[in-house]
Amino acid sequence: MSREEEKLKAKPEKDPAKEMSYIERSLFGVRYSKLHTIIPGLAIVIGLAFFSMWLSDIIGKDLMGFEKSPISAVMICLILGLIINNVFKLPNLLSIGFKFVVKKLLRLGIILLGVRLSIFSVFELGLIGIPIVLICIASALIITTFLNKKLKQPKRLGTLIAVGTSICGVSAIVATSPVIEAKEEETAYAVAVITVFGLIATIGYPFLVYFLFGGDATKAGLWLGTSIHDTSQVTGAALVFADFWNLPIGLDVATVTKLVRNVFMILVIPLMSFLYIKNQVKETKESSETTSSVKSRVNFKKLIPVFVIGFLLVSVFRSIGDVGINTTSLAFGFLVNDSWDGFIKIVKDFATILFVIALGGVGLSTDFSKFKGLGIKPFLVGLFAALTIGIVSFASVSLLGGLIIF
Repeated sequence: MSREEEKLKAKPEKDPAKEMSYIERSLFGVRYSKLHTIIPGLAIVIGLAFFSMWLSDIIGKDLMGFEKSPISAVMICLILGLIINNVFKLPNLLSIGFKFVVKKLLRLGIILLGVRLSIFSVFELGLIGIPIVLICIASALIITTFLNKKLKQPKRLGTLIAVGTSICGVSAIVATSPVIEAKEEETAYAVAVITVFGLIATIGYPFLVYFLFGGDATKAGLWLGTSIHDTSQVTGAALVFADFWNLPIGLDVATVTKLVRNVFMILVIPLMSFLYIKNQVKETKESSETTSSVKSRVNFKKLIPVFVIGFLLVSVFRSIGDVGINTTSLAFGFLVNDSWDGFIKIVKDFATILFVIALGGVGLSTDFSKFKGLGIKPFLVGLFAALTIGIVSFASVSLLGGLIIF
């Protein structure tokens, strides 16, 4: 090998994310010059989403005779996406558009959901729901870590599954992985576990929760928001619940509850990372890793969910408009009541469309063939953790959920 070849081989690969500007990274996930690569996958998902909405209306309105279809377009789009991606071989060029949908459009949808609630309702629900969220987070961390140890799985894998189960699914796993220096396959295993059980919950929990709480939408929303792992999965399940049972409050409560969980990333991820590293130091009798070194590896900026802030800002916007309607009959000094209500409805409907598109992207991005070689034990950890967290959440919501009048 020549000296020039050796230099090229030794040269580290550039990180595409670091080469992007903040706006490029935040809004698109690709450079401006690569925006066209998003279009093929985006077009496929949008087409699937509108087909799902059409099919939902055909089944629910035309065939079943309902004024509003109880067959959620979100559910149809997710299932069709899963079938298409696992039956047919999709071109790799579509994956960039799918990733854009799942990462960016989903978060925009969550931000726009803030228009459904006043900021006062958000804080009231969030503050009262905190004890339930804390109980579920603590239980998830303890139970998952215990099960992982009993099944003799790698500790890094256990840490990743624990934060994914307790906080924010895939986002929490991705944020924790570099801090504890997890191997690529360990990160993939944890993401696979969260994905599989989250998809099962997205499809099954909207119907189970109705019978668990007798149609109480507030308690149902609390349970969905605390027992399902990933934000996309919680929102998808809550939309299915709201559509099928015609209980939109369930969506509002589930969304706020999940956003409260997401905020705890700021505390839980550094804590779990520190405990893992402290344990490693103890086992190897090395003292190089300290609290300060852990903090230096934690990117706190990435632990603050920007879409949570966006959700709150949109809620503030809604609240200001409502105050204007109630005091002067004009929102922001120029929108009459009917116009303001119409604007709110347009934003709500657009957010719903974004969620249908996003869940279609989740389905089209999920390849079950990648899960075959992972082994059964990580999935057993995920299964027992999901079941136990569901039970703990049910008990907590049953005891404390009645305190929330929404």
